Amino acid sequence: MAASDELPGRQRLDKWLWFARVVKTREDAASLVESGKVRLNGQKTVKPGHGVKRGDVLTIVLNARVRVLHVAGMAERRGPAESARLLYDEPGMSSPGDETP
Repeated sequence: MAASDELPGRQRLDKWLWFARVVKTREDAASLVESGKVRLNGQKTVKPGHGVKRGDVLTIVLNARVRVLHVAGMAERRGPAESARLLYDEPGMSSPGDETP
């Protein structure tokens, strides 16, 4: 599916995982999805081309750890880690400046 084939407001799951820096390569993202280690809104998906949108919840098993990410945005390309961190919210993880005295 080419970028022009993506639905407005949606992005391929493998691209989003790569752009959000969950994995190092897009191939790693596709393998992660195909191996059944990603759930989208509680449903297992094995299609790297499945579309994700703002508000979706991803549950990912990676490196013997489970991460729950709330999709907060999309990206046009893979940028620096600071930009990638804006693509999702992770419950239980504090952001810089969130500390309370």
